[in-house]
Amino acid sequence: MFFSVFQPTKVINSLALYRIFQHFCVLKNCKYPQKMSHPIYFVSLGPGDAELITLKSLHALQQADIIYCPSTVREPDKILSRAATLLHKLDIKGDIHLFSLPMSKDRTKAIKVYRQLFEKMRLEQKAGKRLAVAVEGDAGIYASVHYVLDLLEENGIPVEQLPGIPSFIAAEAAAKLHLISQKERLVIIPGNITSDELDMYLSHHHVPVIMKLSQCADIVQDYMESHPQYSYHYFENISTAEEYHSSHQAELKRRVFPYFSLMIIFNEQIRKDNSSK
Repeated sequence: MFFSVFQPTKVINSLALYRIFQHFCVLKNCKYPQKMSHPIYFVSLGPGDAELITLKSLHALQQADIIYCPSTVREPDKILSRAATLLHKLDIKGDIHLFSLPMSKDRTKAIKVYRQLFEKMRLEQKAGKRLAVAVEGDAGIYASVHYVLDLLEENGIPVEQLPGIPSFIAAEAAAKLHLISQKERLVIIPGNITSDELDMYLSHHHVPVIMKLSQCADIVQDYMESHPQYSYHYFENISTAEEYHSSHQAELKRRVFPYFSLMIIFNEQIRKDNSSK
């Protein structure tokens, strides 16, 4: 009986094996391994308490090489970033890059900042970096940085948006409020409201939540003066060391509302009528 034994005359190195694999893939019309492209995470940080961030968001931050955080310039040499402060509390090790946002209703300058941020992120992601954008509250609720997410998606760059606890949810929990009940509807208002609109909402089973309260302070305080029958719950800097909550109308009528403030208004009479039915 004759046995034929194949004995290679030389050892095939790893490069040669890879070339053979490439050739096989071309013949079989299949894809061979490409460089992995990591999605860019838009991470919702929640209202400000480090313990209120979700585990999924925390893991995304821990795995990121670079984390972009919004900041504002309050004084010539003072840069503030609540997002970056929260990351330090969470002991995040990735590089934190701040991008400064102008505080103005005219969004032209902010859009310019976001476009520059998009270009930086596009290049870093192409280089294989793991990227995240830290967003206070929830990334889908009045978060202007969502403009960058849209740009990334339009250019075929994978993104993921992770949810977080918005400030008004943290506020109602802190004050032990029943935010909506039975047939009530929740209305979120971004700092532009009229007294007629408030009349309409509060007389038709709606619970208004006014965010960016500093933008309509005069209207709200005048409304409190003329409509004392409603319950007004005011919050500022929720879930932080500076957290403040009050429902005392006399005090709220003369208080200066900062940027990070909100108010929840209830028609308690309608609630009582509904509960008796």
